[in-house]
This record gives sequence, structure tokens and C-alpha cells, in this order.
Amino acid sequence: MIATVYPGKLNGAQVAPASKSSMQRACAAALLHVGQTIISNPGHSNDDLAALDVIQKLGAQVEIKKAMNDNGANIVESIKVISKGVQPIGPEMNCGESGLGIRMFTPIAALSSQSITINGKGSLVKRPMHFFDKIFPALGVTIHSQNGFLPIQIQGPLKAPANITVDGSLSSQFLTGLLMAYAASDAEGAVINVLDLKSKPYIDLTLAVLNAFGWNVTHTNYEQFEFLPHEPLKEVIEYTVEGDWSGAAFLLVAGAIAGPIKVKGLQMESTQADREVIQALQSANVSIAIDEDGIKIGSENGNTLSPFEFDATDCPDLFPPLVALASVCMGVSEISGVSRLAHKESDRGLTLQTEFAKLGIQIDLEGDIMKIHGGGEIKGATVFSQHDHRIAMACGVVALKASGPVVITAAEAINKSYTNFFEHMAELGAKVTLE
Repeated sequence: MIATVYPGKLNGAQVAPASKSSMQRACAAALLHVGQTIISNPGHSNDDLAALDVIQKLGAQVEIKKAMNDNGANIVESIKVISKGVQPIGPEMNCGESGLGIRMFTPIAALSSQSITINGKGSLVKRPMHFFDKIFPALGVTIHSQNGFLPIQIQGPLKAPANITVDGSLSSQFLTGLLMAYAASDAEGAVINVLDLKSKPYIDLTLAVLNAFGWNVTHTNYEQFEFLPHEPLKEVIEYTVEGDWSGAAFLLVAGAIAGPIKVKGLQMESTQADREVIQALQSANVSIAIDEDGIKIGSENGNTLSPFEFDATDCPDLFPPLVALASVCMGVSEISGVSRLAHKESDRGLTLQTEFAKLGIQIDLEGDIMKIHGGGEIKGATVFSQHDHRIAMACGVVALKASGPVVITAAEAINKSYTNFFEHMAELGAKVTLE
């Protein structure tokens, strides 16, 4: 798909998409919960659909309830998951392109004694999985990988409780899977020790989901995670997926540079890491008003945006929208945490530098710091998403302030996380053509 976004102003209100971080964790917890789980406000991104496919491959039954929205379109209102625990129905599962999915569901699949091959596609086959080669043997799980890459073949069952120490520096997603697998295996009294944990807010979200389902998992300074006794889980559990701060960050930046708009459906008390986008926006002197109806961002008269400094080490997915923001700020903005970008759908540090250069925006990479030179002319040009959903959306947002249309090739990458992104931009007044 080729998306062309034209310069222009935005106005109106938009509801944030459902959080795929919350949705995928809810799917995993629903599989582990012996009983029925009703998931309300479910997401429908490619990663969400991959998670639903995986839990069915691991034995869950999924029933989808649809309803008609105000526009007369059928939407998924809720999803019922019926599970007897991890009971794979075949020898293989595929996590699509979901990094969270592959890292979270692999320890969960290891709860079974059945041999299972775990695969993915796209950029996922190039993302490192060495973590499992190191950890699984200590947990009684046999593993065969391609030198730390997919496909992986495992055979459990994972033996818990077993006190282990893991390295949390590469990704918190590995730890998420272990926490869920341990919780479901009744590992009361077990301790997982973690060294140098990154992306702590994502672990907060994992613990929030586990505790919402009824498991009791605590931590001490994110260094020790302990599994405590808990009441029997309810036969029927209801869980509502919250709005996605990761996707909404693009709407918020779009409103900041071309609004005003209102973004609805976000929880200010959310544990999602990307809620910190509000801090960055405030640092850039963006006009923000928050009330119970949503977040109004941008002003009728516009306002001069200031260069800002922001540490994205614990929320690396904010790099793309914040680079779009920094591009219109009057000076050099600095975002730290570049080392977290190498193993995303693309090497995002280099991808942002390459694609934004086509728009006339200079980005310097200096060790762990990214410097964005903003305030100059943003040129209309043709850019390449590099099959990275967040790069496609970042280019679509900054196009609103360009001197001419921005053509985004391989724009279908947005389907990974925010299928309706260009549609929502158009509903807010942007001129967007898709072909």
C-alpha cells in the first residue's frame, strides 16, 4: 500500500486504539486461566490476531461477539476465551511478526510436555532469542534454536518453582513470559532474580494483568519477583483492554503540531510505558488540557514548540512519534536510549535517520543519544516505511507540516499495531490517499 499524506490542519476528536500490549497479555492470561475469560474492547491489529491464533494453537477456544457501531459497521465487541490450560493441538505455533508474542508465549508453551516448534515471520526471524537458550535448560526445558534465532523447538514441561536469575537488559518481554508461566504453574514461594531490567513500565503492565486475573505476584525494586499464595481464580473473569498509549502517541503529536484535537479513551493512571509521551509534549511547550472526557492537545492559534530532552530508555516505542514532534520544534532536541532501537521491526535509529533525511530533517546518532535538528523546512518526498509500522506513522504525522505531500511506501506496515491509523487521521481532517 502507498499512502500519501498532504500538509494540513486537524480538528475534532478521536478514540485511541485498543492497547496491543494489554490485549496480548490478556490473551495469554486467558489461556492460562482454567475457565472462561471475557475480553472487552479487544484489539484487532495483526499482533492481536496473532495472539488469538497462538492461544487457539495452545488449546483455547475463542468465540467472537460482534456489534454494530454508530456508523453501521460491524465491530468486535468482546471475545470469550474458554481454556483448560496449555494443551497444544498441534506441533507448531506461529507468532507472526510480534516480538512480544514470541517472547511471551514461548515460556507459556513450555508448560506443556509436548514438543512444539515456534516460528514467526518478517523481521521477527532476525530478532535474537538467545535468552531461551540460556534459561530453558535450567528449567528442565529442552530447546533447539538456529544459533539463537527462529525457528525454535522446545519440549517441556517447565519445572517450577525454581529460583533463577535472568538478564533483563535485552528485553522485558522475555521476563513477561516467565512471570506468566510461573504464575500459572503455582510456583508459590519461587523467586525470579533480574539483573539490569529495562522497560520497567511494561513489567508493571504484566503484573497488573496477572493480579487482575487473581494471581499474586510482587517485586522488590524490579530485582526480585516473588509468587505469593492467592485465592482460587474465578470461573469467569472479565477484563477490559485499555486504550493504547503507543498508538495514541502519534495522534497526540499530530494534534500538537497541527491541531487542536481531542484524544479519548486513555487512562492517565495506566502502567503503559508510553504514557510518558505527555511529559515529552509538556517539555516541548505543547498546549495540553486533560479532563475526564479526554486530552485536548494543540491550540487554535498554534504555539511555538521548544526543543526538548527526553529519556526513552524505558519507552523506546516513543522514538518515532517524538522524532516527528522534534522535527517541528525550533532547535535541537535530544532523545536518549538509542541502544534500545536495534532489535525492533527495523533498526529504528538508522531508519529514522535515513527516512527523515529524505524530508530534509537532520538526525545525528551519538552513542546512546539521538539529536534531531528541528524548525527548518520539512520537504515533501517519498519515504519507505522499511516495513516498520511506527516509521510509517511517524512519516504520516510529520507530513502535516511538510511543504508538499509525503508519499509513504509499504504503508501497510501500520496493520501490525494500528490498522485504522490513516482512517483516523482522515476523520480528523487530514487529506490522505491510499492506493
